[in-house]
Amino acid sequence: MNLRKYNRINILLLLNKGKKNAEIEDFLDVARITIWRIKKRYQEQGIEKAPEEEARPGQPVKYTVGHETELAALVCGPSPEGRKRWTIRLLTEEVKGKPGFETVNRETIRLALKK
Repeated sequence: MNLRKYNRINILLLLNKGKKNAEIEDFLDVARITIWRIKKRYQEQGIEKAPEEEARPGQPVKYTVGHETELAALVCGPSPEGRKRWTIRLLTEEVKGKPGFETVNRETIRLALKK
């Protein structure tokens, strides 16, 4: 259990014991808005959902397993002419011309190969 979930559970317990928001803020070192949100989530969604983490929006995945497979196949294949092996820069240049890889960068290639 992480600290945020632990704090949410303690907020609910302290509210149930009749503690004031200011006391909870000082005791758990949390913001007033956190207490308000947990209380509201409890009232709207119940005890099961109140301590849980809300979904956080993130950037959608740009490259699928198929893209990573294509990259891995390229790396495992023959190296470019005049080179002993592939480098990240060479891979980036090579795949940028392929469909679906228009926005790829070195870090994306590095992370895909690290997997």
